[in-house]
Amino acid sequence: MSLVADCSSCFGLCCVALPFAASADFALDKDAGTPCPNLREDFRCGIHDRLRDRGFTGCTVFDCFGAGQQVSQVTFGGRDWQDDPATARSMFAVFPVMRGLHELLWYLTEALALPAAAPLHPELRQALADTERLTQLPPDELAAVDVPAVRQQVNELLVRAAERARASVPGRRRNHRGADLIGAKLRGADLRGASLRGALLIGADLRKADLRSADVTGADLRGADLRGADLTGCLFLTQAQLTAARGDASTRLSAPLTPPAHWASSGRRAAASAARC
Repeated sequence: MSLVADCSSCFGLCCVALPFAASADFALDKDAGTPCPNLREDFRCGIHDRLRDRGFTGCTVFDCFGAGQQVSQVTFGGRDWQDDPATARSMFAVFPVMRGLHELLWYLTEALALPAAAPLHPELRQALADTERLTQLPPDELAAVDVPAVRQQVNELLVRAAERARASVPGRRRNHRGADLIGAKLRGADLRGASLRGALLIGADLRKADLRSADVTGADLRGADLRGADLTGCLFLTQAQLTAARGDASTRLSAPLTPPAHWASSGRRAAASAARC
């Protein structure tokens, strides 16, 4: 089972099953189960290389963690909702459930890679196996899975794993779990080993901040300025979180995370602006 999205093996489910509202993230309203007007008949996005310019930033930061191809190719055996309309309602109901389960599988896999969490590995492996079994259920049973309940159980384990990893960081470890840090001025802040789990960091100034080994599970980094920040070894940092933020070539990351393409263009604009001043 892959936890990396493969859009070529999916029937455009994120573009159909999920709703979105006109906002800074989406240029228009769309109801759940209604295809996005930019979705082509071959399930490709007609403006994929222009999503940000056309007002669909929300699409660029969405990650299904491989749920799309799992639903398309495994749960429904390759039957697509266009050729087999009878499957549409069920497929669209299953997709968000599968996406939630795959996200949890990704986090559990990340936790198992933490050396400090070794004492928890048996519990983590059991949680991983239990969650994988849910993804194999038939459509009707899968649609009925209580994802919030599963998430609560898994999150308790993930918090324990993160706490063990953070405990290895010397000095004071700040607790900003769930904090409202929208627009916060945190330039150069020492946030090593901090808990930023679920924190709202929208538009925060984190330039040159030290975020090594910080727990950023579910932190909202939309528009956060990460230029020059050190995110080496950040716990549970997703590629989607990086894509939602701003950064440049001086932002330090751990593999397999990579700088989003728009960071390079932002860096060029900033350099040009500085040159004019």
